[in-house]
Amino acid sequence: MLSSRERLKRRTGKNNVDRPKYLQQLVTEFSSTENTECKEQILANLANFSYDPVNYAWLRQLGVLDLFLDHLSSTSTTLKKFAIAGLCNISLDPSNKSYILSQDGVTHVIGCLSSEDESTVLSAITTLMYLVTPQSKQDITKPAVIDCMLKFSTSSNVRLKNLALIFLQDYCSPEQVESVSGVSSVSSDR
Repeated sequence: MLSSRERLKRRTGKNNVDRPKYLQQLVTEFSSTENTECKEQILANLANFSYDPVNYAWLRQLGVLDLFLDHLSSTSTTLKKFAIAGLCNISLDPSNKSYILSQDGVTHVIGCLSSEDESTVLSAITTLMYLVTPQSKQDITKPAVIDCMLKFSTSSNVRLKNLALIFLQDYCSPEQVESVSGVSSVSSDR
Protein backbone atom coordinates (compact mmCIF):
# COMPACT_ATOMS: atom_id res chain seq x y z
CA MET A 1 0.00 0.00 0.00
CA LEU A 2 1.36 3.39 -0.93
CA SER A 3 1.71 5.84 1.93
CA SER A 4 1.96 9.52 2.53
CA ARG A 5 4.33 11.04 5.06
CA GLU A 6 1.30 12.10 7.13
CA ARG A 7 -0.11 8.56 7.17
CA LEU A 8 3.28 7.21 8.24
CA LYS A 9 3.41 9.72 11.11
CA ARG A 10 -0.06 8.68 12.28
CA ARG A 11 0.83 4.97 12.14
CA THR A 12 4.15 5.42 13.93
CA GLY A 13 3.50 5.62 17.66
CA LYS A 14 5.49 7.64 20.17
CA ASN A 15 7.92 4.81 20.93
CA ASN A 16 8.16 3.23 17.50
CA VAL A 17 11.11 3.77 15.20
CA ASP A 18 10.21 6.09 12.35
CA ARG A 19 10.61 4.97 8.74
CA PRO A 20 13.92 6.72 7.91
CA LYS A 21 15.52 5.38 11.09
CA TYR A 22 14.21 1.90 10.39
CA LEU A 23 15.59 1.97 6.85
CA GLN A 24 18.92 3.17 8.25
CA GLN A 25 18.92 0.26 10.69
CA LEU A 26 18.32 -2.17 7.82
CA VAL A 27 21.19 -0.71 5.78
CA THR A 28 23.52 -0.74 8.78
CA GLU A 29 22.62 -4.33 9.62
CA PHE A 30 23.09 -5.38 6.00
CA SER A 31 26.57 -3.87 5.97
CA SER A 32 27.62 -5.34 9.29
CA THR A 33 26.31 -8.90 9.10
CA GLU A 34 28.17 -11.82 7.58
CA ASN A 35 25.13 -14.10 7.70
CA THR A 36 23.93 -14.73 4.14
CA GLU A 37 20.35 -15.53 5.15
CA CYS A 38 20.18 -12.31 7.14
CA LYS A 39 21.51 -10.33 4.16
CA GLU A 40 18.90 -11.96 1.92
CA GLN A 41 16.08 -11.07 4.32
CA ILE A 42 17.27 -7.46 4.66
CA LEU A 43 17.63 -7.00 0.90
CA ALA A 44 14.14 -8.45 0.44
CA ASN A 45 12.80 -5.93 2.97
CA LEU A 46 14.57 -3.06 1.21
CA ALA A 47 13.18 -4.25 -2.13
CA ASN A 48 9.69 -4.22 -0.60
CA PHE A 49 10.18 -0.70 0.75
CA SER A 50 11.19 0.41 -2.73
CA TYR A 51 7.59 -0.11 -3.90
CA ASP A 52 6.44 3.03 -2.13
CA PRO A 53 7.39 6.43 -3.56
CA VAL A 54 7.33 7.95 -0.07
CA ASN A 55 10.54 5.98 0.60
CA TYR A 56 12.45 6.96 -2.56
CA ALA A 57 14.37 9.93 -1.15
CA TRP A 58 15.31 8.03 2.00
CA LEU A 59 16.48 5.01 0.00
CA ARG A 60 18.61 7.27 -2.22
CA GLN A 61 20.14 9.02 0.79
CA LEU A 62 20.99 5.69 2.40
CA GLY A 63 22.71 4.34 -0.72
CA VAL A 64 20.19 1.55 -1.23
CA LEU A 65 20.30 1.97 -5.01
CA ASP A 66 24.03 1.21 -4.83
CA LEU A 67 23.29 -1.86 -2.70
CA PHE A 68 20.88 -3.08 -5.36
CA LEU A 69 23.32 -2.36 -8.18
CA ASP A 70 26.23 -3.98 -6.35
CA HIS A 71 24.30 -7.21 -5.80
CA LEU A 72 23.20 -7.66 -9.41
CA SER A 73 26.49 -9.48 -9.92
CA SER A 74 26.25 -11.47 -6.69
CA THR A 75 27.03 -15.16 -6.75
CA SER A 76 23.96 -15.61 -4.54
CA THR A 77 20.91 -16.19 -6.73
CA THR A 78 18.68 -14.94 -3.92
CA LEU A 79 20.59 -11.69 -3.37
CA LYS A 80 20.56 -11.07 -7.11
CA LYS A 81 16.80 -11.74 -7.26
CA PHE A 82 16.06 -9.25 -4.48
CA ALA A 83 18.49 -6.66 -5.88
CA ILE A 84 16.87 -6.66 -9.32
CA ALA A 85 13.39 -6.66 -7.75
CA GLY A 86 14.35 -3.59 -5.74
CA LEU A 87 15.70 -1.81 -8.81
CA CYS A 88 12.58 -2.75 -10.73
CA ASN A 89 10.40 -1.26 -8.00
CA ILE A 90 12.33 1.98 -7.76
CA SER A 91 13.47 2.66 -11.33
CA LEU A 92 10.41 4.48 -12.68
CA ASP A 93 11.13 7.50 -10.49
CA PRO A 94 13.01 10.06 -12.65
CA SER A 95 15.73 10.72 -10.04
CA ASN A 96 16.29 7.03 -9.43
CA LYS A 97 16.26 6.24 -13.15
CA SER A 98 18.84 8.94 -13.79
CA TYR A 99 21.08 7.64 -11.02
CA ILE A 100 20.81 4.01 -12.17
CA LEU A 101 21.67 5.02 -15.73
CA SER A 102 24.62 7.11 -14.55
CA GLN A 103 26.03 4.07 -12.72
CA ASP A 104 26.02 1.87 -15.85
CA GLY A 105 22.95 0.13 -14.47
CA VAL A 106 21.80 -1.00 -17.92
CA THR A 107 24.86 -3.22 -18.29
CA HIS A 108 24.28 -4.77 -14.87
CA VAL A 109 20.57 -5.32 -15.51
CA ILE A 110 21.29 -6.92 -18.90
CA GLY A 111 23.56 -9.36 -17.06
CA CYS A 112 20.51 -10.59 -15.13
CA LEU A 113 18.82 -11.77 -18.34
CA SER A 114 20.96 -14.90 -18.26
CA SER A 115 19.76 -15.93 -14.81
CA GLU A 116 18.08 -19.29 -14.39
CA ASP A 117 15.67 -17.74 -11.87
CA GLU A 118 12.41 -16.76 -13.57
CA SER A 119 11.60 -13.83 -11.30
CA THR A 120 15.09 -12.38 -11.79
CA VAL A 121 14.67 -12.47 -15.57
CA LEU A 122 11.16 -10.99 -15.42
CA SER A 123 12.34 -8.18 -13.15
CA ALA A 124 15.33 -7.53 -15.42
CA ILE A 125 13.16 -7.22 -18.53
CA THR A 126 10.72 -4.92 -16.73
CA THR A 127 13.56 -2.82 -15.34
CA LEU A 128 15.07 -2.42 -18.81
CA MET A 129 11.71 -1.18 -20.08
CA TYR A 130 11.50 1.29 -17.20
CA LEU A 131 15.02 2.56 -17.90
CA VAL A 132 14.41 3.38 -21.55
CA THR A 133 15.12 7.02 -22.34
CA PRO A 134 16.16 8.60 -25.63
CA GLN A 135 19.76 8.36 -24.40
CA SER A 136 19.64 4.79 -23.05
CA LYS A 137 17.46 3.19 -25.72
CA GLN A 138 20.39 2.27 -27.97
CA ASP A 139 22.08 0.31 -25.17
CA ILE A 140 18.87 -1.32 -24.03
CA THR A 141 17.85 -2.42 -27.53
CA LYS A 142 21.23 -3.56 -28.75
CA PRO A 143 21.32 -6.75 -30.84
CA ALA A 144 22.37 -9.04 -27.97
CA VAL A 145 19.35 -7.94 -25.91
CA ILE A 146 16.97 -8.27 -28.86
CA ASP A 147 18.35 -11.75 -29.53
CA CYS A 148 17.68 -12.65 -25.91
CA MET A 149 14.11 -11.30 -26.16
CA LEU A 150 13.53 -13.25 -29.36
CA LYS A 151 14.53 -16.43 -27.52
CA PHE A 152 12.28 -15.55 -24.57
CA SER A 153 9.40 -14.81 -26.98
CA THR A 154 9.28 -18.51 -27.88
CA SER A 155 9.34 -19.70 -24.28
CA SER A 156 6.68 -22.04 -22.96
CA ASN A 157 6.58 -19.78 -19.90
CA VAL A 158 3.66 -17.47 -20.71
CA ARG A 159 4.81 -14.63 -18.44
CA LEU A 160 8.29 -14.61 -19.94
CA LYS A 161 6.97 -14.95 -23.49
CA ASN A 162 4.47 -12.10 -23.11
CA LEU A 163 6.94 -9.74 -21.47
CA ALA A 164 9.53 -10.41 -24.18
CA LEU A 165 6.94 -9.78 -26.89
CA ILE A 166 5.96 -6.47 -25.25
CA PHE A 167 9.64 -5.48 -25.13
CA LEU A 168 10.11 -6.32 -28.81
CA GLN A 169 6.92 -4.59 -29.93
CA ASP A 170 7.10 -1.48 -27.77
CA TYR A 171 10.81 -0.74 -27.54
CA CYS A 172 12.38 -2.15 -30.72
CA SER A 173 11.82 -1.14 -34.30
CA PRO A 174 10.69 -3.81 -36.75
CA GLU A 175 13.99 -3.27 -38.58
CA GLN A 176 15.99 -3.99 -35.43
CA VAL A 177 14.06 -7.19 -34.77
CA GLU A 178 14.29 -8.30 -38.40
CA SER A 179 18.02 -7.60 -38.48
CA VAL A 180 18.65 -9.67 -35.36
CA SER A 181 16.22 -12.46 -36.20
CA GLY A 182 17.86 -12.73 -39.64
CA VAL A 183 21.25 -13.06 -37.96
CA SER A 184 19.85 -15.59 -35.50
CA SER A 185 18.33 -17.77 -38.21
CA VAL A 186 21.54 -17.67 -40.26
CA SER A 187 23.66 -18.63 -37.27
CA SER A 188 21.26 -21.41 -36.26
CA ASP A 189 21.41 -22.90 -39.77
CA ARG A 190 25.13 -23.59 -39.44
